[in-house]
Amino acid sequence: MPYEISKVIKDKTAVTLERLREAIYRPVASLGVEAWVTEEPVSYEERTKGEQLRLVPGDRWGKLWDCAWFHFWGTVPESAFGQKIVLLIDVNGELCLVDEEGSPIQGLTNINSEFDFELGLPGKRVVDVTSSAQGGEVIDLWGDAGCNDLFGRYRSGTLKEADIAVCDESVRKLFYDFEVLLELAEHVAPGSSRKARLERKLYEASNVLVVINEETVRRATELLAPELARQGGDVELRISAIGHAHIDLAWLWPIRETIRKGARTFSTVLRNLEKYPDYMFGASQPQLYQWMKEHYPKLYSRIKERVQEGRWELQGAMWVEPDTNISGGEALVRQILYGKRFFQKEFGQDMRVLWLPDVFGYSGSLPQLLALSGVDYMMTQKLSWSTYNKHPHHSFIWEGIDGTGVLTHLPPEDTYNSPAAPRSIAKIEREYLDKNISDHALMLFGIGDGGGGPGEEHLERLAREKNLSGVPPVVQESSLAFFQRLEKEAASLHRFRGELYLEKHQGTLTSQARNKRYNRQMEVALREVEFAASLALALGGKGYPAESLERIWKETLLYQFHDILPGSSIKRVYDESLVRYAALLEETKALLGAAYEEVAERLGLLGEPVVFNSLPWERREWVEWNGEWVAVRVPGMGGIALKDAIAEADHNSLRAEAGQLENSQLRVTFAEDGSLISVYDKVAGREALRANERGNVLTVYYDNGDAWDFPRDYRSTVAGVMQLESVEYTVKGHRAIAEQRYCFGESTMKLTVSLSEGGVVVEFDAEVDWRESGKMLRTSFATAIDTGQANCEIQFGYLKRSTTRNTLEEMAKDEICAHRYVDLSQPDYGVAILNDCKYGYQAEGHVLDLNLLRSSSYPDPEADQALHEFRYALLPHEGDFITAEVPRRGYELNVPLFVAGGKKSGNESATSGEVSAGGSGTRRELEWLSVDHPNVMVEAVKKAEDSGDIVIRLYEYAGTTANAHFSFGLPCLEAWETNLMEETIASAPLELNSNGFELALRPFEIKTILLKIAE
Repeated sequence: MPYEISKVIKDKTAVTLERLREAIYRPVASLGVEAWVTEEPVSYEERTKGEQLRLVPGDRWGKLWDCAWFHFWGTVPESAFGQKIVLLIDVNGELCLVDEEGSPIQGLTNINSEFDFELGLPGKRVVDVTSSAQGGEVIDLWGDAGCNDLFGRYRSGTLKEADIAVCDESVRKLFYDFEVLLELAEHVAPGSSRKARLERKLYEASNVLVVINEETVRRATELLAPELARQGGDVELRISAIGHAHIDLAWLWPIRETIRKGARTFSTVLRNLEKYPDYMFGASQPQLYQWMKEHYPKLYSRIKERVQEGRWELQGAMWVEPDTNISGGEALVRQILYGKRFFQKEFGQDMRVLWLPDVFGYSGSLPQLLALSGVDYMMTQKLSWSTYNKHPHHSFIWEGIDGTGVLTHLPPEDTYNSPAAPRSIAKIEREYLDKNISDHALMLFGIGDGGGGPGEEHLERLAREKNLSGVPPVVQESSLAFFQRLEKEAASLHRFRGELYLEKHQGTLTSQARNKRYNRQMEVALREVEFAASLALALGGKGYPAESLERIWKETLLYQFHDILPGSSIKRVYDESLVRYAALLEETKALLGAAYEEVAERLGLLGEPVVFNSLPWERREWVEWNGEWVAVRVPGMGGIALKDAIAEADHNSLRAEAGQLENSQLRVTFAEDGSLISVYDKVAGREALRANERGNVLTVYYDNGDAWDFPRDYRSTVAGVMQLESVEYTVKGHRAIAEQRYCFGESTMKLTVSLSEGGVVVEFDAEVDWRESGKMLRTSFATAIDTGQANCEIQFGYLKRSTTRNTLEEMAKDEICAHRYVDLSQPDYGVAILNDCKYGYQAEGHVLDLNLLRSSSYPDPEADQALHEFRYALLPHEGDFITAEVPRRGYELNVPLFVAGGKKSGNESATSGEVSAGGSGTRRELEWLSVDHPNVMVEAVKKAEDSGDIVIRLYEYAGTTANAHFSFGLPCLEAWETNLMEETIASAPLELNSNGFELALRPFEIKTILLKIAE
């Protein structure tokens, strides 16, 4: 052998590897091909109802999103006797072969894709026929195809390949021997004896394979065998590998295609589980399993068999893999509740791992939710995408805002699409940030996002890497087994507290604003229905709509998937979800009206208006009834006859004149351009805005980003401001109003700025016809507050985030997520922004900024170019934000009082005639549930999942300890504390006293109480 340099050896062996690849399959006959094309999927029984085409390779069969049933037929030639026979099929799309009953048996995918080939080839084109042909075998196969690649792209819509081929098994095995050792040689230590020997053997084998035939293949295999047999010594790091197919439930394809992706992926997995005895596969998301159960029952039964066998791992504890920034707190509870209950009911397994590989940031409330649900571990990898700062750990204890910890692991390869190649193992060992503490790391191998899962190449590589000298050993096992090993090292792991902020994809806090508004509306409406129906149940009603509510909840949870709610899917996904949201909201509101009607009837108030309040404090507000606005005082978590609720009102304090609005609490002064130059707090005697600066400045920025990201320096590219065209000042009933009309480019905005009689907020009600492309609309308020931190509401509490940009980490968190409020507070005074459907904020120095709309061009070229409605408000307040009860004001903006009874008008009920105050008799009211501590919020009231009992979920929202008394206005037999799965966690019920019980809560602690209201 000549003394060749490494580059010469590497080049020659790379050529040899490609020659081996091409020698594995040899076509011996063509398949006949017919296709029946339709625009949408049809069943197996209806497979010949589309447009019929007879095809040969090169013929076009469809356009993007077309569907087709393909029929392949042929005969194995007699000349192939004794040889291994396969089919090579590529329809330039995704294809699922089915059996004679139409049940999926294998998925095939075109190799053409934008997938990162460093992570492996996404295509699957080989179908096994027989390991030893007799000749004359008849091929007769049907397959369901989609004219799109794994990522929703159109790849010409032409048939690429349909052949019967001989597979040379000895060449196929040698190819993987060669590939694994060639890549291993690139990743072992330079100058090591292992590297030198590998290069020499590969070079010698390449020379032998100058001609590829049976003899040279045998000789090359013998040359390489000793190198494959070399094992590692003492183990420093053990890698647990599990097959995975992260399937986005919608993204660059519609939801309907995901159902078929699931069938293609899972049928391929089942085929490979038969071929590879070491193969261990896992998949998450009960929604996906539910679809398999409904659409492919035979496939589903085969999945259940593999789960029972222990080779298919059920992963994750949530109904889908949701966005955890925007989803509400109770929605995250329901994700876990419905997810765990599904796997328990269908498979008899309790899920202990939260599986979120691909979401865009992680709420600081999650660890407590997991602990209260019996979920001990969490897996993700998305933090590796951060732009500026690297997360300091791969294995660590993540602490939430309440101090609860959960064992968390980020696979060190930083992908859920591992090729399971030597480079993967080498990267894990090289990059594992906690290898000085931990001996264990996780690898997720396979093709994901668009589905497909592991292919032959992954499993052949792993078969050679169990204990291969030069890299750590790899064992295929469940992620649960991995976490149970990692847990033994938990005491030595570092702890990380607070949110896990992803320094990327901040645009998803705003993209597709209509979807986000519907999501907020659905979360509120479902909360209201459950409260109303539970109250009816407590009053003796029997009609709690449990089945309807579970169905509506699950569809709402589906749309919280991390590529739907964040706004990062194609246009069709939103065209369809907006229609469904509207229908769901209408149905939910009908359930709400019916529930409150029943409550009114059981209170003896049927036929007259009744005002209901689902929040746990008395509210003094305005309600509309029969076209008139009425000031009312309504007890917490109960209802009162409207006549008895009427409170005194003084309209004399309202003023609306050129450039100014005023009520008894505030005086608002406008600039000529419509922005605010003053918000004067008359009670506190101080200004809420910074002198010589403005509030509600409506700025338009250039935004050439996509749905995920906008430029970090967007503030340097101002496109202009909304131009005020007209303004009208008037007093209407209980409100002083400035009705402004703005324009920018092709867009218009009607903004109603108002002060209510006695109100403490400046409200902004917007109707926007947004027609811009590549633009972003934001509003900013230059407050008179100096503080280093902003208080930002998240699920079940809040986070303090820096308003300075002293460090790279602070700079990277410029766009932040919050729900109903963001607040800047000094000890004596503060200013908050409230909203009813927005999530993207910026808080720097004394300026609060709210992202209203952005119209990116990808993946939806018409994103947010539509009509929008939303509300936000400015709340100046004395004291800090807790003293001023800012969280309560945020709830009130989102949860209106509800009036029911008599003739209905819209979402409220109406009767003819005027409403006047009742006499001096007893107020006809009910306060069903109450809590005496101002910092305790009742987040949900619902019927228990498995009984007629009532479940109450509450939490401490101020970050302080709270000793509270919880009282009932209706009989209660017992009260039990439970976990989030509604399982009791104490041996005895809570001690009842004065028709209530005492509760002690830690800062941000969530408690769930089950009330037994009847025998």
